[in-house]
Amino acid sequence: MKKLAFASLLTLALTFSCKENKKAETTDADTKEVVTKSGYQLVNDSVKVGFTAYKTTEKKPVGGSFTEINIKNSVQGDTPLAALNGIEFGIPVSSLFTNDATGTRDPKIKEFFFGVMKNTELISGKLSVSGEALSMEITLNGETNSIPMTLEQVDGHNYKVSGTMEMGDWNALEAVASINKACEVLHTGPDGVSKTWSDVAVHANISFEKH
Repeated sequence: MKKLAFASLLTLALTFSCKENKKAETTDADTKEVVTKSGYQLVNDSVKVGFTAYKTTEKKPVGGSFTEINIKNSVQGDTPLAALNGIEFGIPVSSLFTNDATGTRDPKIKEFFFGVMKNTELISGKLSVSGEALSMEITLNGETNSIPMTLEQVDGHNYKVSGTMEMGDWNALEAVASINKACEVLHTGPDGVSKTWSDVAVHANISFEKH
């Protein structure tokens, strides 16, 4: 009887010990699953792309935007800047919008600026981050070049990305001359000179979500 009682107690102890170990293992596994890496990721639908061109020798600004942009390769990063690295985009030229009350400016830009370029139904590009530096590679008029960009916090998780394109770098001075001729009167200032500048400021308002 004593041997039987001892064997029963030993079996009970081993069973209890085994259950405790399994419980501990389960708890450890559950804890590991809960641990996730936090970071920032671009909200694709938040991206609003705009530009500012300039006319007359006084360099008066003419603003516009593109109502459609397609984003690819949006990934999570430790910082908002890091989250932009590797993002690719495509902008249909057909989505150009300058909010012109006369309804004549957009067709002119499409025909006499983009229309004289090569393979420019779509403006495409890619963002790259190196250290603390942000750059944007842009393909336009069959040419691909990069420009430096700045990332500025507006408020909270809302930011602005901006830079400047020089049309000569994309062999697009012919397009600049073309739109200047089409808009000669409108681009003439008090000095009687018609001018369309070859530099164009580009910018985008963007938002991030934090995980």
